[in-house]
Amino acid sequence: MNTSSRWTPAPFTLFFMVCLLGACSQQGPTPPAAPSASAVAAANEAAADKELKLYQQMLAEHSEALAAPVGEEIVQKYPGTAAAAEVQKPLPQIQAEAKAKAEHERLANLWYYQTANVDGMQNTASIYSAPASANSVRLVLRRHVKWGQSVYLFAPDGSKGFVCRDECNVVMRFDGKRETWKAYLPKTGEPAMFIKDDKRFIAAMQKARAIEMDVTSRDHGKQTLKFEVGGYDPAKFLPQPKKR
Repeated sequence: MNTSSRWTPAPFTLFFMVCLLGACSQQGPTPPAAPSASAVAAANEAAADKELKLYQQMLAEHSEALAAPVGEEIVQKYPGTAAAAEVQKPLPQIQAEAKAKAEHERLANLWYYQTANVDGMQNTASIYSAPASANSVRLVLRRHVKWGQSVYLFAPDGSKGFVCRDECNVVMRFDGKRETWKAYLPKTGEPAMFIKDDKRFIAAMQKARAIEMDVTSRDHGKQTLKFEVGGYDPAKFLPQPKKR
C-alpha cells in the first residue's frame, strides 16, 4: 500500500477546523427562559399577601404609625394585587389616624408631672414655652398641701423675673381667641408671675391646643410666650395632697 497517496489536510483547512471546534466547545449553557406573566403575577400576589398580614397585625395592635408605611408600600410596590385593592381604600384614613396619634404623643411628651416635698408635699404639671431651650419660661400648675392650687409662669434660672405692678393684665390667646387675665408677682421674690383664677384657667386650658401670652420680662422686655398645651393629661396632675 502506497502511503504517499493518503490525504493530508491543508494547513489552512486544519486551522479552520481547530478554530471551529474550539468555538463550539466555548459555547455556554442555554439561558433559562424568562418567567411567564402569570408566574410574575403569582409571585407578586404571594409577596403582597405576606406584607398584608403584617399590615393587618399592626392595625390589630393599634399601631397605625407602623401600619401606614407598610400599607403605602403594598399599594406602590404591588399595584393590581388583591392586597393592594384591600389596603388602598382605607389607607388615607389610616394615614390620618397615624398622623393625629403621632401629634398627640408629641404634645403629651411636652408635659412633665412630678410629686415632691417642697416645704410640704406638692404635685405639679409643667410645660416649657416653645421652642424649648435653656431660656424657656415654664407654665406650672401646682397643688401644694399648704398653699393650695396655683398657676404661674416661672422664668429660667438666673432671670430677674417679670414686670408686673400689683395686679397686672396679661393678654392671652387660646387657639387665637384673645382674652385678658389678671396676674401678680409673689411677695417672696421668686422669678415667677402668678395667674389669678387658677381654676378657671385650668378649665380653659384643657379646651385649647396652644396658648400665647404677652408678657414683659426684666431681662428681655416684651415677648410672646407660646405653650402647646394640647397634650395635657389631667389624670397625671394629682389632687392636692392631704394634710397629715
